[in-house]
Amino acid sequence: MSRIGKLPIAIPEGVEVKVEGQVVTAKGPLGTETVTVRPEIKVEKVENTVVLTRGNDDRKSRSLHGLSRTLVANVINGVKTGFTKKLEIVGVGYRAQMQGSTLNLALGYSHPIDIPAPEGIKIAVDQNTKITISGANKQAVGDIAALIRSKRPPEVYKGKGIKYEGEHIRRKAGKTGKK
Repeated sequence: MSRIGKLPIAIPEGVEVKVEGQVVTAKGPLGTETVTVRPEIKVEKVENTVVLTRGNDDRKSRSLHGLSRTLVANVINGVKTGFTKKLEIVGVGYRAQMQGSTLNLALGYSHPIDIPAPEGIKIAVDQNTKITISGANKQAVGDIAALIRSKRPPEVYKGKGIKYEGEHIRRKAGKTGKK
């Protein structure tokens, strides 16, 4: 049995979980999130927990068991505490600023890059070089962080670009001149 899949998901205070067939809806202080679980997995609410079980032991069901449990747990945790990704901008002249709900980036190109914040996602900029993305949906937070990072990924010679906070960039040695 899946070690992750068999663990029950505790429902925290202030979160209301509704299970209707294969659809799990969680409502909390940060909003409402919904996830649809595959039909191979059975979802049930038992007292103050959500339990996921699989109907049979074939390979497909086993692989979906832990995944489904994690997706449901992310929805429940997301509406209670939310998820955050932090990005750092490294490079002379590279900066970020918010204009309303749009992130404006100057990354050394001939034009500024504007990225609108999707619904349910908050983007904040500190010191022109630190970007914080937060929201209740873990996938949406990760997607917008990856989109921002893709506009100027860190390069390996000087380390300039946009990187995740705490990300280590493996540096390469540059060319050496003739002697």
